[in-house]
Amino acid sequence: MKLENISGIGPKTVKILNKLDINNIIDLLTYYPYRYNFINIKNINDAIENETIYIKVSIASVPKVNYIRKNFNFLTFSVLSNSNVINVKIYNRAFMKNNLRVGKEIVLIGKYDRVKNLFTASDIKFNITNNTIEPIYHLTEGITNNSLRKYIYNSLDYKKELLDLVPSYYNEKYNFINKDKAVEYIHNPKSSEQIKLAKLKLIYEELFEYTFKINCLKQKNKNTIGINHVFNKEDIDIFLNSLAFKLTEDQLKAIDEIIKDLSSNNRMNRLVLGDVGSGKTIVAIVAILANYYSGYQSAFMAPTEILANQHYDVLNSYFNDLGIKVELLTGSKTKKQKEGIYQKIKDNKIDVVVGTHSIINDSLEFKKLGLVIIDEQHLFGVKQRNSLQEKGNNLPDVLYLSATPIPRTYALTIYGDLNLSLIKSKPHMRKSVITKVKKESEIKDVLFAMLEEIKLGHQVFVVSPLIEDNNESTLNNVKDLKNKLNMAFNNKLNIEIIHGKMKQSLKDAIMSDFQNGVINVLISTTVIEVGIDIPNATMMVIYNAERFGLAALHQLRGRVGRNDLQSYCYLISNYDNDRLSVMESSTDGFYIAEKDFEQRGHGDLFGIRQSGDITFKIANIKENSQILLQANKDSEEYLNSDKYLDSNYYKSVKDKINFLD
Repeated sequence: MKLENISGIGPKTVKILNKLDINNIIDLLTYYPYRYNFINIKNINDAIENETIYIKVSIASVPKVNYIRKNFNFLTFSVLSNSNVINVKIYNRAFMKNNLRVGKEIVLIGKYDRVKNLFTASDIKFNITNNTIEPIYHLTEGITNNSLRKYIYNSLDYKKELLDLVPSYYNEKYNFINKDKAVEYIHNPKSSEQIKLAKLKLIYEELFEYTFKINCLKQKNKNTIGINHVFNKEDIDIFLNSLAFKLTEDQLKAIDEIIKDLSSNNRMNRLVLGDVGSGKTIVAIVAILANYYSGYQSAFMAPTEILANQHYDVLNSYFNDLGIKVELLTGSKTKKQKEGIYQKIKDNKIDVVVGTHSIINDSLEFKKLGLVIIDEQHLFGVKQRNSLQEKGNNLPDVLYLSATPIPRTYALTIYGDLNLSLIKSKPHMRKSVITKVKKESEIKDVLFAMLEEIKLGHQVFVVSPLIEDNNESTLNNVKDLKNKLNMAFNNKLNIEIIHGKMKQSLKDAIMSDFQNGVINVLISTTVIEVGIDIPNATMMVIYNAERFGLAALHQLRGRVGRNDLQSYCYLISNYDNDRLSVMESSTDGFYIAEKDFEQRGHGDLFGIRQSGDITFKIANIKENSQILLQANKDSEEYLNSDKYLDSNYYKSVKDKINFLD
């Protein structure tokens, strides 16, 4: 069903919708709202401080545009509300000026400061109806919420063509509403009860389908024949005994599980889920060693060049004396360099190749690939991971690494197709990071602590949630922080900033300078949360800490304390938030993840970044955790009882599935 069949959608709109991954009418109908505005127009005299309200007003003065800088402006004008003259301010709405004529009635959404007689608006609505519910969708440039709502509303005639993916037995068991009714309610609700009924059905449906695929993969993996690695276990023991440090029980257990996997006839498909700084890399190194002694090559894929370089250096430090040849393959290599590396890999002259996406280049052929290791696997797309796994002539064993601790129950459901090894304990030589919550009024204490660490020759991370200022004036940003810190330290320290909008080459150069000790303080957005290892960094300062989920804060804190030095983390927040006290009392990522689930606060289960392979249209693993567990139980029952054979859809899924997508 083509999008062009919908009234109002032309070729230009189709291209915009494609950016939202809406490619047909079914995609449009299943593009669900992420929240709702419950429109209840209030009298301005009833406004409560800091409450977001809707008020109906008439424009009393010609709006004036004020430019702070390029692409950042605000409108000011006055309005009449119940004979009261109120001043209005709204950011980045200069384009609306010509539509805001004196005498015109509009509805303002925002907060009213009675003392200043100022209404700070977040949006302006025209022709709005009171006591209605407005669905709000994620958008992209070139489309408004009203336009998208109109297109979806015009497509509702096709809703009966949607396939109900919940088997009839479970529809009856849980008394779910019909799929077409659920879709109508989710997009065009008349009450909060309709939203509740629609969400319950659609969330369960999405999680049932997902867990059915997981359980199919689990079943298939049990029967997948892999490489039977033959090696002398004593060689592994000799290596472990030569280490200058003692491994933890969790590390030894994970190694034992991997050795058993490699020695079996079945293909290894294991996830090592370890807390930040728990020592997953040494576990991966032992797996590579066992694979090498079996006569096979290994591929180690990391999400960034910085991490790939880091892994390359670590692997070389362990393998150089053993005669194991390690090569680095990243995008910054020249074409000639890459071609030379490709040939060596094809000729089996390289034992381990470490790299980024360059490893999955079509030109790269392995002579005898036996092991694939994928670091921070949730940051890679499904196709990327699958491409690397298919590089070998035989099916190579696969080891995933992730520093994203989540409760074990949910890990077993989300990653149910993988065997799971948990590493919870920290290496013996590492000290716990001391964490303190501070208000901005106490910033002098933090600055003094930063200076003390720098005097000791150490380095400091500073994190801000924003790149530049916006209308949320209470939030800090990396550029303002650099100016403030330069002023505080009299421009005597080398302070740099890094953020996700920079070119990769510039980010790599700055990180290289930080790694080499050239930079004292690195101010960053959240681009530094995954895997970067700077042993000399002993302090993490996070501004506006209340804006981050606990899992995200823990990931950021994990960038320090990666040595035998005492490290510190300061969480700066002006909010009296008991949630942050969890960070003061514990450095156990799995405990923190449990608390994140209990509190149901904002933030992403997988830390700061959106997960690359677990993206849902309406379900939220944290908020819908109980539905997830029930859907998993039901889908496993459905698969094992062979009831799925009555469904052409699920029969097709079972027959065709070879990777989760």
